Amino acid sequence: MTLRSFRPRALAAVSLTTVAALTLAACGSSDDSGSDSAPASDATRTVKTAMGDVKVKKTPQRVVVLDTAELDSALTLGVKPVGATHADVASGFLNYLPKDQVAGIKDVGQMMTPNLEAIAGLKPDLILTSKIRHGDKYDELSKIAPTVMTENTGYPWKENFQVHAEALGKEAEAKMVVDGYTDHVADVTKALGGKEKVAATEVNMVRFVEGADIRIYGKKNYIATILADVGLGRPAITDKAKDGFSYDVSPEKIDLADAGVIFHSTYGDPKKAKETQTTGSGLWKNMDAVKNGRVFAVDDQLWIQGIGYTAADKILGELHKSLTK
Repeated sequence: MTLRSFRPRALAAVSLTTVAALTLAACGSSDDSGSDSAPASDATRTVKTAMGDVKVKKTPQRVVVLDTAELDSALTLGVKPVGATHADVASGFLNYLPKDQVAGIKDVGQMMTPNLEAIAGLKPDLILTSKIRHGDKYDELSKIAPTVMTENTGYPWKENFQVHAEALGKEAEAKMVVDGYTDHVADVTKALGGKEKVAATEVNMVRFVEGADIRIYGKKNYIATILADVGLGRPAITDKAKDGFSYDVSPEKIDLADAGVIFHSTYGDPKKAKETQTTGSGLWKNMDAVKNGRVFAVDDQLWIQGIGYTAADKILGELHKSLTK
């Protein structure tokens, strides 16, 4: 079965006439200027954010994003930021993002320690990030440009996407993206045998993390929402996850992660993250999922770090491919 996808790269090319008309109509007046004749460049909109109401340009032209979710959102909506922080990976920007889309984006520092001088030098008219990442830098960032922060990242990614779309003036495009994702989810569920069969397939997501215990992901994180959208079952161990995020175990307790299907990723060096030690152990090899050939290594940058609709679209494709083997 051929599955549909919203094809993020093609989004900007879809119905250009319609999108252009929507943009011109949106710029014809200002929410805050008090005059319908205000120049389009001066037109603003008020966006509700984690830090209160923020006035932003109706059509921002120079956007800086300070986290991976915001970068995914912008690119998905056809907006190429002038600047972005880099993730803690060798590739800088996450490797699932097409190189032609990230080419030319100015690196403004590591995600948690953005270079404020570099950001200011880009003369942005909008900064996108989250309070959990950069709430302590809000005052400084706001002096550079209107700064739109969501409260958190990860689990509320769909709600955050809508905030990003509003700030970017891309609500019409956002609806296209969400509708495409919904269609893709339905196609995957159908391809995997329908809702009842899918619900009977219990799936675990395991992450090996350098410098930390092994994480068995719960039901309140980015990847869990995609598994839930498809309708996949989750084993009882996921209910023990702290704050719904993850239940952390040592290699000596990895058998607690057993399920019908296991996906696993690694952040950092495989040896330091205990992946090599764990996957070579008798406990690992004796798990039902391993013995049944239902264990799949996946890209951490895509499945865990991406946090957006472009990443989700690719993950849906990999879920379909893996679970129909």
